[in-house]
Amino acid sequence: MSGSQCLKAPGSAGGYLLTIKLQLEPPEEARLKAAAQAKGLSPDAFVREALDKILGEPPAQPIKPKKSAYGLLAKYGPGPTEEEIDENRRELFRGFGEDLP
Repeated sequence: MSGSQCLKAPGSAGGYLLTIKLQLEPPEEARLKAAAQAKGLSPDAFVREALDKILGEPPAQPIKPKKSAYGLLAKYGPGPTEEEIDENRRELFRGFGEDLP
């Protein structure tokens, strides 16, 4: 195997064959072989088992449905009226630019 691990997924009815080539450093290759041997598997079967486990797991946290922004601020009551907005705008900009030379 010297430096790379080749994994071949068995083709199934309607499926396809996939070959994955993974470059491994010698210490990584030794760890892979040792872990596979400890489980009584070939390195290819060990990698296949790990891949099946990864792909078969549901997401760590369930995905929450997104809340609509509609009504998000409803707890604060109705918004300001057009007249209130105009009044606040006039109050805010009163005296604006008067200090300029």
